[in-house]
Amino acid sequence: MDFKNIVIAGGGVLGSQIAYQTAFKGFNVKVWLRSESSIERTKPKFERLKNIYLETLEAMKTNPAAYCHGFTDSNNLSDKEIDALKEQAVKAYENIELTTSYQEAFKGVDFVIECIAEIPAEKIAFYEEMAKHLPEDAVVATNSSTLLPSAFAEYTGRPEKYLALHFANEIWRANTAEVMGHAGTEQKYFDKVVEFVDAIGMVPLKLNKEQPGYILNSMLVPLLNAAQALLATDVADPETIDKTWKLATGAPMGPFQILDIVGLTTAYNINSMNPESQNMESLPGKISAMLKKYIDEGKTGINSGEGFYKYK
Repeated sequence: MDFKNIVIAGGGVLGSQIAYQTAFKGFNVKVWLRSESSIERTKPKFERLKNIYLETLEAMKTNPAAYCHGFTDSNNLSDKEIDALKEQAVKAYENIELTTSYQEAFKGVDFVIECIAEIPAEKIAFYEEMAKHLPEDAVVATNSSTLLPSAFAEYTGRPEKYLALHFANEIWRANTAEVMGHAGTEQKYFDKVVEFVDAIGMVPLKLNKEQPGYILNSMLVPLLNAAQALLATDVADPETIDKTWKLATGAPMGPFQILDIVGLTTAYNINSMNPESQNMESLPGKISAMLKKYIDEGKTGINSGEGFYKYK
């Protein structure tokens, strides 16, 4: 594995998960954040993840159903082997470095995974500044949920070393990572990212060409949009909509439970990319208004303790 020093840019829902899982698998991990206030908001996420890993690993001693693919390839570990994994989880928590400095973050980095907000202008500004600090051989990936890497490749200063890498939420359990290049991505860098994905306990899902939303979100986003439309137009409440989906399909979670994990700010940013969202009489506009009300009340999802559901 050529990559050793990894930087995650952004400490949101997925950024924090990717950083923690990567550190858990033994890589040197730094998290670049915009401000000291961002650092303070990110620290509790790592505390939460440490507790999830420790509690789930402990449960694996007596409950085979607690097994998570992202932890280990084996679902038949001894208590001693599980305790060793718990030590890894604590070490990961202790070793992740948080910084607001471009110079400190990107010095000596091998691989950068950008996980900042789904706002094109903010991504471009980040790439243009980051490019001034990267080693020549560093590879860069975006974890964007919906945006295409070809839209940003030129701003990285290394389009041949740039691609998309998208993770599902709760990556220790749903251990998939979609790898998607653009027309200018060189195959050898695509292959290096696939190797990295495998090294951090994920299953690499290789896309043959660019697709907005990759594979997962091409299927998931229409479901979430439909659910939000039902709520925004007052057809039913989140609990009823989720109950309908779960009972009818056998799915373990409903769309609003998924949205709480994704984070309402991410959902809002994605919806805001639709020009119709500026028209409050349109359906996208009503969805934006509904999401903004929750966000303004501090109900941004599971990491804040409340979204469509309460978690504390």
